Amino acid sequence: MNDYNIHNLPGVSFHRSAPQRPIIRHNSIHMKADIKDSTDIKLFVDQFYGKIQQDDLLGPIFGAVIKDWGPHLEKIYQFWNAVLFGVQGFKGNPFARHAPLPISQEHFDRWLILFRETIDAGFEGERAIDVKTRAEIMSVMFVSKLDHMRANPGYKIL
Repeated sequence: MNDYNIHNLPGVSFHRSAPQRPIIRHNSIHMKADIKDSTDIKLFVDQFYGKIQQDDLLGPIFGAVIKDWGPHLEKIYQFWNAVLFGVQGFKGNPFARHAPLPISQEHFDRWLILFRETIDAGFEGERAIDVKTRAEIMSVMFVSKLDHMRANPGYKIL
């Protein structure tokens, strides 16, 4: 069995007056924060869609329909701001925009992998968990609706 000496851990020091109380130096340990505002939304959306654009499976699909990413990203910021914080302003029908695309379960699986990676790389906490859960629910809903729509050619998107 290995013996570990807490006094030798990087980033931990002890006060002489309280030898049992470690002090964590802020520059030694990086703690992730939770998603707290629209600035954080912009950060994760920009990082996520940067990955999407570079992805071999998803990049060509998005690239074929989005010529100017600025307005698209603005819409996505508004969407997540409404979803996470209840901020008014998002108008749109995300499913209707995705329905005509040549996408399937495989694409949503890849979308979720990239989304989870992005959130996990920058955030942790209740909202980080919530945003990943909501993305998973949206993915299931979109795939279900796409399957129904494709099995019923007369299906109309409202």
